Amino acid sequence: MQEIERESMEYDVVIVGGGPAGLSTAIRLKQLAAETGREIGVCVLEKGGEIGAHILSGAVMDPRALTELIPDWKEKGAPLTVPVTEDRFLFLSDTGAKATPSWMLPPCFHNDGNYIVSLGKVTRWLGEQAEGLGVDIFPGFAAAEILYNDDESVKGVATGNMGVGRDGEPTDQFQPGMELHARYTIFSEGSRGHLGRQLMERFKLADGKDPQSYGIGIKELWEIDPAKHKPGLVIHTAGWPLESDTYGGSFLYHQEDNKVAIGLIVGLDYANPYLSPFEEFQRFKTHPTIRAFLEGGKRISYGARSITAGGLLSLPKLVFPGGAMVGCEAGFMNASRIKGSHAAIKSGMLAAQAAFDAVVADRRHDELTAYPAAFEASWLFEELNKARNFKQWFKKGRTIATLMTGIEQLVFRGNMPWTIHRTKPDHVYLKPASECTPIAYPKPDGKLTFDRLGSVFISNTNHEEDEPVHLTLKDPTVPTRINLPTYAGPEGRYCPAGVYEYVKDDAGADKLQINAQNCVHCKTCDIKDPTQNIVWVTPQGGEGPVYTEM
Repeated sequence: MQEIERESMEYDVVIVGGGPAGLSTAIRLKQLAAETGREIGVCVLEKGGEIGAHILSGAVMDPRALTELIPDWKEKGAPLTVPVTEDRFLFLSDTGAKATPSWMLPPCFHNDGNYIVSLGKVTRWLGEQAEGLGVDIFPGFAAAEILYNDDESVKGVATGNMGVGRDGEPTDQFQPGMELHARYTIFSEGSRGHLGRQLMERFKLADGKDPQSYGIGIKELWEIDPAKHKPGLVIHTAGWPLESDTYGGSFLYHQEDNKVAIGLIVGLDYANPYLSPFEEFQRFKTHPTIRAFLEGGKRISYGARSITAGGLLSLPKLVFPGGAMVGCEAGFMNASRIKGSHAAIKSGMLAAQAAFDAVVADRRHDELTAYPAAFEASWLFEELNKARNFKQWFKKGRTIATLMTGIEQLVFRGNMPWTIHRTKPDHVYLKPASECTPIAYPKPDGKLTFDRLGSVFISNTNHEEDEPVHLTLKDPTVPTRINLPTYAGPEGRYCPAGVYEYVKDDAGADKLQINAQNCVHCKTCDIKDPTQNIVWVTPQGGEGPVYTEM
């Protein structure tokens, strides 16, 4: 397609991603401007059709950072209305469950003072607060390209062209993208951000850091029998259905209105290519302890999302000329607490202060070095430092990980004198199929367990079928030349949305079919593909899932 001239807009700060981190950055910038009587132009680009449409999380939320950002959040109607009333941690076998006494639980598993929330609702509320302060929010516009100045500093971003056909040529509905230029551009795309990945490579931001580690979180929202509903009850489990060498665990959170959020997190460093996180989650729901809550209820929503779980040791350099990363884009989640929203908010606030001070000083396109310095002096750094070894221990098996987490958190209270490092990225752990045992998963019953396509349907996912496929292959021969013969075609199992399937072409040869319209934007394929041949790029703005209460 020939180059199209694009219009441009100028801002002091452009924020890519309208999640908790991006919106908190925007809110804090406007608060600082109001406190000092200054003007600052701030905009937020959000690829979802509305704020919160692509937000998926458990979620139990620590309100500490929100209280710092908006002290009167209760009076302003923030949707944190279900305080945690009880914590249960269960170790599951295939038929039984053993509860861990509360006094034996490390502090990271205690949720006193926290709230069970729909993070989508919280995000929409944050969007309202940002707009009320004068932030320009553009939902349905996906940042598709990073713009650079002549000196290689980040100049801003450009949104994707709309109305492009499958062949890459403009259709009758074509609309060119818009350029947004800024003194500083803050990237908050969430886990495995499309543009963040490019920034990592260009500026070598991960050099000297442990490889990032990811998980896939698969979640459903259920409406259950009122007699079984216990608002404020938090249940976490470890063990079955996952093998002891596979990192993961589940959650079941009792929200308001007889609703429960249930999900399974599987570490994407698993070894068996026959493993399917989606099927493991369906199987998990059949456990006697879990099905007792769900039987007689109704599943009302489904979704999946990768999570950035490497912690402090995998945090990249946070700044580069012209911009910074915040939230799960960088990897601020505390995996030991199974929480990231408070860290996202806090990181956004810290970046906002650095960006505001730079704008006031009439700087532009340099490095916001005050941001990482402020992080290292913050309670967030202290919190993540205490949990720095959590994910690393799990490469030594569940038993050792459980024991060492207890020792580090209960005995040393997070002040342990040792540091454990990871050396390999998740995708290299996948073993050849010839070295592994196939896993036989039961067929779904349509009541408690379901198939992928029926699940994608209730995620309200939609993509135009005549647009360029946003799941791209560096080499189209790799799937049938390497992935299928060596790893038994793992794409169809690690994807939770039925995007990938191997079919026969007219000549009877195998080919990988990509059903991009099913994609729920979880990014698992971009992370777990053993040959790193799949690259997720942003589709047209406004497309993908439309989560309402996830």
